[in-house]
Amino acid sequence: MIIGTAGHIDHGKTTLVRALTGVDTDRLKEEKARGISIELGYAYVPLANGEMLGFVDVPGHEKLIHTMAAGATGIDFALLVIAVDDGVMPQTREHLAILDLLGVAQGAVALTKSDRVDAARIADVRHEIELLLAASALRNAPVFVVNASRADDIGVAALRTYLHATAIAAAARSSAGLFRLAIDRVFTLAGHGTIVTGTVHAGSVRVSDTISVMPRGLTARVRAIHANNRDSETGTAGQRCAINLAGVDNSDIVRGDWLADPRALAPSPRVDVHLRLLESANAQRNWSAVHVHLGAAHALAHVVPLDADVIAPGTSACAQLVFDVPVCAANGDRLIVRDAQARHTIGGGRVLDANAPARRRRSAERKRYLAAIENWLDDGGIDALLRVAPFGLAIADLERLTGMPAEALTLPTQTHTLQAKSGHWVIAELNRQTLRETVLAVLGQFHEKSPEEPGAQITRLRRIAAPMMSEAPWRALIEELVFEQCIARKGPWLHLPGHHVVMSADEISLAGVLTPLIAAGGYDPPWVRDLATTVAASENSVRQTLRKLATQGDVHQIVHDLFYTAERVRELAAVITQLASEHGEIAAAAFRDRIGAGRKRAIQILEFFDRVGYTRRVHDAHRLRSGHEGFF
Repeated sequence: MIIGTAGHIDHGKTTLVRALTGVDTDRLKEEKARGISIELGYAYVPLANGEMLGFVDVPGHEKLIHTMAAGATGIDFALLVIAVDDGVMPQTREHLAILDLLGVAQGAVALTKSDRVDAARIADVRHEIELLLAASALRNAPVFVVNASRADDIGVAALRTYLHATAIAAAARSSAGLFRLAIDRVFTLAGHGTIVTGTVHAGSVRVSDTISVMPRGLTARVRAIHANNRDSETGTAGQRCAINLAGVDNSDIVRGDWLADPRALAPSPRVDVHLRLLESANAQRNWSAVHVHLGAAHALAHVVPLDADVIAPGTSACAQLVFDVPVCAANGDRLIVRDAQARHTIGGGRVLDANAPARRRRSAERKRYLAAIENWLDDGGIDALLRVAPFGLAIADLERLTGMPAEALTLPTQTHTLQAKSGHWVIAELNRQTLRETVLAVLGQFHEKSPEEPGAQITRLRRIAAPMMSEAPWRALIEELVFEQCIARKGPWLHLPGHHVVMSADEISLAGVLTPLIAAGGYDPPWVRDLATTVAASENSVRQTLRKLATQGDVHQIVHDLFYTAERVRELAAVITQLASEHGEIAAAAFRDRIGAGRKRAIQILEFFDRVGYTRRVHDAHRLRSGHEGFF
């Protein structure tokens, strides 16, 4: 169990921890000289069952709230310290509010400096504390009157006994899930290198594991672990750990970073939260500036209310926090919000989506999704979450959302997995059927509207049927429909199996003349107008015949009135594939030189391959799409 102190400056938190553990948590010269805590302090004491009880001692000064919030993250138990001569003070109230907002529900109260007052004063402060705690999660916390300056104090002994008994009885945190540790200290130890300390929020880590430093995206290897002040092969959820890292320098890491399984976190400048404002807070309007304490990190952000234009004091609502720099968090993480001047704690909340979108953040669909996340956080089921995801969720996103590895995910029975080369997507069966029906209906409408067209290209069909669906699961869905023969594919065209274009005898005869002329043109075939002149036919009849040939896959329309034979398109596709294997991408100039055509024609051909989904444009170049094999 990890205990965190809380309370006003000079109320004796550090002295009490020393009395309980024998450890002086003030380690800095400045702390000893000034007699106040400036940084987080740590102490450990063995329990009767062989486990270790850890203490995090926090500063009480109002200007060091950011340090207190970093230390309070991940604690199991709060030790609220109040000097009876002063009574409840401003930082007593603020620290208590922070504990409440962080969801710390277990704790005890220590009334220190009891030797300085009489029994009447102690009774008055007890009543004051009762009123203070009445509306908090610590309302039932026991109160201990102590004199921490005396080694044999009865109150200290009673508090120690209570803390030890509570720690022994406490259930160990589950170590299931993806590893995350919030870094609250970084230093270098001679002969060892970079060492970070922090509380493990989830999962476990072992010596020799490769982990990520987030949000920086650095990779490090675990050389050694100290868990609760003991050498260990592992560090697990609920433990305070010091981890010796290889592969990174201490200057690469700062307080607030995370050590994590690479699957657990993804940096984002936008985080959707359920925000609760204190009664003493100012109303939060669109783009209100705030300081946010998340994990051990402290960052600046702007508030974007999602439910209304204003979040009033004493109320709660969904909001998006837009940070100045990308941050990392996990769904369900608690956070603290302070005002723009970082003088007052104004509220806190719970992370709903740590990778929130910039667009459509107030849409009805988005609100349903956030409500489903809240429901999942409350009861642990992801059924509702999948129901409100019409296009499914990537396995990688589900791992991040749930904090569980894919192999440990328990999926509802009525789900389906769409498999693509870039990953797997899980979709509720009802949503999958709805999506399939929509695709088939849209394709049928397309044929009715454009009966002479060979079909719809895969990218065009997505724009019509499911414009908000990501490309990879969309292609996986189409592959399923083609495999099941619900949809037929002819080159880049998708059509219903019964769709075909009938050619008249005259058109068949004309096609027999046109095809050799186009083939003879190589990579620079004649335009429709030139073909019409050559064969002494109208441009419209030539155009109509070639479009019908395109439905059969014999020719492909590169641009309006310019057709290439299927054989020539296969050759061009091979050139594109070769350039991609050589350079990783296809530049227009290199493609032009390889086929010996002009720059304008080369660009037209490359845009055709983009349009049909064989390639995609990235800045001034083109790259092969996943699934391009066998396209032509």
